[in-house]
Amino acid sequence: MADRILTTHVGSLPRPAKLIEFIHQRTAGDKFDEAAFDQELKGAVTDVVRQQKDAGVDLINDGEFAHTMGWAYDYGSWWSYVVRRLSGVEIIKTGLWMTTLSAHTKTPMAPKDFVVGDWHDRRDMSKFQEAYMDPQSGCGLPEQFMTEHSPVVTGPIKYRGQEAIKRDIANLKVGLKAAGIEGGWMNSVAPASCARMPNEYYKSEEELLYACADAMHEEYKAIIDAGLTVQLDDPAIGENWDQQKKEPSVEGYRRYTKMCIDALNHSIKGLPSDKIRFHLCWGSWHGPHTTDIPMKHLVDLMLAVNAGFYSFEAANVRHEHEWKLWKTAKLPAGKKILPGVVSHSTNLIEDPELVADRIIRFAEAVGRDNVIASTDCGLGGRVHPQIAWAKLKTLSQGAALASKQLWH
Repeated sequence: MADRILTTHVGSLPRPAKLIEFIHQRTAGDKFDEAAFDQELKGAVTDVVRQQKDAGVDLINDGEFAHTMGWAYDYGSWWSYVVRRLSGVEIIKTGLWMTTLSAHTKTPMAPKDFVVGDWHDRRDMSKFQEAYMDPQSGCGLPEQFMTEHSPVVTGPIKYRGQEAIKRDIANLKVGLKAAGIEGGWMNSVAPASCARMPNEYYKSEEELLYACADAMHEEYKAIIDAGLTVQLDDPAIGENWDQQKKEPSVEGYRRYTKMCIDALNHSIKGLPSDKIRFHLCWGSWHGPHTTDIPMKHLVDLMLAVNAGFYSFEAANVRHEHEWKLWKTAKLPAGKKILPGVVSHSTNLIEDPELVADRIIRFAEAVGRDNVIASTDCGLGGRVHPQIAWAKLKTLSQGAALASKQLWH
């Protein structure tokens, strides 16, 4: 057991320009040199592992470098990478952000009292339409894979990313060995977030959800079998609430979310919970987020995931006050929380004393041994690289300050 607060982050880290150029070429359908990309990727992962260690991060990943971030600012790479790893999914030249999902969806959603809406149905975007449509406001979505493309489910979903995940695991292990680090973790999209695609094949959303769960089990198992920890990224659990023209009932949303959690637990059945991290957020875009569902309606559902670690936003100004929930929330024995104590949502660099204060709040609520200091969401593609690395540095500095108070 550590005698201090350990540090980690949510996953995405700033990519080198050359790596972004490679992935943009592949996304755009240009001539692509797979061997040259693999070589560039391997070196980039080794470098980012070292950079994390230098910044004082304890629990380290590959920065999600193999995920398809073809632009310097990209909110979708945590999810869009999986499209290339699934059969039964076709890419169409219609932007997912600007088209209605229902136009490409033949099947009804379930349960009946909650329907997943279209991307442009977000209530926050409707309330602040002028800001979101202004490219200079900081709210507008940056160009990314989903600007001009949309995946559509046209056949049975099966996992076909075996070689890709094998490569990713090997690259991370090379980087960890070079840095003298034991262990590591990798991101993978959770079933509910994976299943947020227009569907022309499955009879119901639940059927699509479980198809994604069965397919993604292969990726989760491969990561764990390699001796690494898997993080299941599932923003859908929080941000589906905003994706309705009218605010749904809390009861209906919770029933729908329970179905998503059940499918997630199905996807990790038989896998050791102490090798699984679960990440919940409300999306990483830089908007007002006035229509985020409060954490109080999600915390028990999150803790129902059969994971050993729970990661969630707790540093941005929309959710920081929710740390008080942990005074009464019952954290299962042996589980740990990874609250965000620095945020991707602002260019301001948090003062180490503020970071320490945030950590101490959680430590006093659930016990110091049950807290690992993290970020709200991925930093890569959300803030400038110089700012991202400064945030990780202040994270480690704040954790050191908190440790002195909590252990000495």
